Amino acid sequence: MDDKFTVFNIFTMLGGLAFFLYGMNVMSTGLEKLTGGKLEAALKKMTSNKIKSILLGMGVTVAIQSSSAMTVMLVGFVNSGIMTLEQTIAVCFGSNIGTTFTAWILCLGDIEDTGGSSGVIDFSLKMLRPESFSPLVALAGVILIMFAKKNKKKDIGRILVGFAVLMTGMTLMSESVDPLASSPDFQKTLTAFKNPLLGVLVGAVFTGIIQSSAGSIGILMAFSKSGALTYSMALPIIMGCNIGTCVTALLSTFGVNKDAKRVAWTHILIKIIGTLVLLPFIMVLQNFAGLSIMDKPVGYIGIAVMHTIFNVATTLMFLPFTKQLVALSKLVVRDGKETDFTSKRNLIGLDERFLKTPAVAVEACRGATIEMSQLTRETILMALGIIREYNAESAETIIENEDIIDSFEDKLNSFLVKISKSSVTGNDSRSVSKMMHCVGNFERISDHAVNLVESAQEMQDKGISFSEECLNEIYVITDAIAENINRAFDAYNANDLDIAHKVEPLEEVVDNLSTELKNRHIRRLQNDECTVELGYIFQDVLTNLERISDHCSNIAGCLIQTDEKTNIHAYLHDVKENDEDFRREYRAYADEYFSKLDAPKAQVQ
Repeated sequence: MDDKFTVFNIFTMLGGLAFFLYGMNVMSTGLEKLTGGKLEAALKKMTSNKIKSILLGMGVTVAIQSSSAMTVMLVGFVNSGIMTLEQTIAVCFGSNIGTTFTAWILCLGDIEDTGGSSGVIDFSLKMLRPESFSPLVALAGVILIMFAKKNKKKDIGRILVGFAVLMTGMTLMSESVDPLASSPDFQKTLTAFKNPLLGVLVGAVFTGIIQSSAGSIGILMAFSKSGALTYSMALPIIMGCNIGTCVTALLSTFGVNKDAKRVAWTHILIKIIGTLVLLPFIMVLQNFAGLSIMDKPVGYIGIAVMHTIFNVATTLMFLPFTKQLVALSKLVVRDGKETDFTSKRNLIGLDERFLKTPAVAVEACRGATIEMSQLTRETILMALGIIREYNAESAETIIENEDIIDSFEDKLNSFLVKISKSSVTGNDSRSVSKMMHCVGNFERISDHAVNLVESAQEMQDKGISFSEECLNEIYVITDAIAENINRAFDAYNANDLDIAHKVEPLEEVVDNLSTELKNRHIRRLQNDECTVELGYIFQDVLTNLERISDHCSNIAGCLIQTDEKTNIHAYLHDVKENDEDFRREYRAYADEYFSKLDAPKAQVQ
């Protein structure tokens, strides 16, 4: 190789950086898909204990290989009300430590053979070097991508290919700077980095531009191969890289609420204050305590060690002062007038930032649909009560809730469509399909709730009411429907197929109850026991109640069809014809509710 540094070496270094960043992106995407949102979902649950939160932040960052993506997620969680600002601090600490894992992986590029006589040892060490194992890793990854049938194995293949490309990029960068070891001009240039402030600035600006601290650390490691980079030169650059990586999080704060902005600024403050405290401390030790190692050439492992020590030290420094850190972020981002991000349209906790990590977006939608289902359940149960006894305040609440549920459906469907266009795992894809189907049923149930309110209001306005016998029948069928609503919604919220299987027998009973009530109504009309006007209202009420029960059946059927991978129509036909459990449950429900039709009203209630 030519020992003179030329423009072609620069081309190789830039190409190596491109391979490195692309490989990191591919590997991160594959890892994120492989977790299927499980680690990210845990973020919303394990934030009460600081140590658990730190470990969780480390685990998620190692899994997705990006502290910036982790911080963007936290911004989204706070903006959508899923987490509080205080809950994110310890997770942020863990993320900072977890991001150092990449630097340790890159240390494989510094492994040298022993040059000794032991062929086995030399072979083993040589196989640990990236240029030796990367082609094999890439080959294994390509084979999995091309021939594996399961999406999870394909994702593993993408992770392997991404890792191989990343390490190949690191090798290219290292080889491109080899001639610098003997370049006098390079030696003179490096003397400028004896100024620590310049090192911090260069590290921060370069990392901010490429938006990857791992990429900056990789380039720094490549330059360390020249042997001219000392610990004292590298440390400020590493600190600058840690500051620069916050740019991505800062860019993600446009259009978010105050606390979400504070998440990103907290991340920045940790890095800046950590640098302002630790850098002078190290310089004092170097100049007055004889810290001689700072003047020695640094290698891959030395860079990884300093990167790790800086992030562990800042965590230990700030851990007892998380409340003060929150207060400081509130001084930077002051309270004031802002858009109301807790309006009806934003109650469901969705944030566009989650779309960058589809598994997180799926989990966010899951939480949002559960919130929608809870509001729908409250609304329809309230509407069932209004048919029994009119209440003007409840009627107004139902109509307001229906507007909110409509906005939920619009935003959720739009969000789910965007997710479906992303690269998601098979499980996540099925979850998206399930949610899209159930969200529509929730919205339609709320429409029927409004229809019931309109029927009740019509009777209230006209001063008419159902007969005692008719009211008794309504009590019976609404009790049955209320039970089925609770079954269907519990099945969805808990993703419980056992509960879902119990919905259809009761739905069959509701259908038969409706038929019986219609026949009884016709007899009352024939006997002049009911007016035509009340008859129309009664028919409308029954029709809406039937539709509500049908939507409950649709929700349960969607769960069964998606999770058991069966055709719902074939399933329903089979259970109704051949399933003894279905028949037993149907008979139990039929006996319970049909027996109430002729019971005194007090017993029915």
